[in-house]
Amino acid sequence: MSNERDRFSISIDVLPEDIDLMGHVNNVVYLRWVQDAAVAHWATLAPADERQTLLWVVRRHEIDYKRPAFAGDRLKAETWIGAATRFAFDRHTEIIEASRGRILAVARTVWCPVDRKSGRPADVSPVVRNLFSTRAQAGPE
Repeated sequence: MSNERDRFSISIDVLPEDIDLMGHVNNVVYLRWVQDAAVAHWATLAPADERQTLLWVVRRHEIDYKRPAFAGDRLKAETWIGAATRFAFDRHTEIIEASRGRILAVARTVWCPVDRKSGRPADVSPVVRNLFSTRAQAGPE
């Protein structure tokens, strides 16, 4: 089973178009980075046949902004999997300033597996469940 120690990361360069009227990275950009990290993790770790049959959609985002990022900053997004139920898979992400290791944002996203052909929620194989969840959690689907 995976846990928080099994983190996957991507590098991020803050671009001028990521900056809002307040002079720092816009909050929507952080969400894009959270999604980019999740998609890259899936593409890297999931077996090819699973990537052909499953898609993931977001059911919920929670994000806490700790510090701003600015144009030219080098960051990394670290993501790791959490608990899951049948159709709700938790994923955690931190956006981190690469040079100092300071956490800029912390996110929890709940993802739902979807059948690529039907577009409906899908049960996942034991392989996917083992790769992308730590343990079952109580609660509604």
